[in-house]
Amino acid sequence: MKKFVKRALGMGAVAYAALFAVFFFDLDGKFLFNVFEPFVKNHYDNMERKDMLKMPYDMDKFPAYKYDEV
Repeated sequence: MKKFVKRALGMGAVAYAALFAVFFFDLDGKFLFNVFEPFVKNHYDNMERKDMLKMPYDMDKFPAYKYDEV
């Protein structure tokens, strides 16, 4: 039982030190900024989108802004 407690405390200390290093050096933010964001940005910049400049613009057609009364 003593060996298990020592091993659990040792693993907890290692995990605590690793999490503290991630926090202290802001490794999660650096990962998001340098790795994840460029990947996601590249993905979403290459998506096909509807060209809003080619849509017709009708001056006399407005959406109906009516609310249902309860």
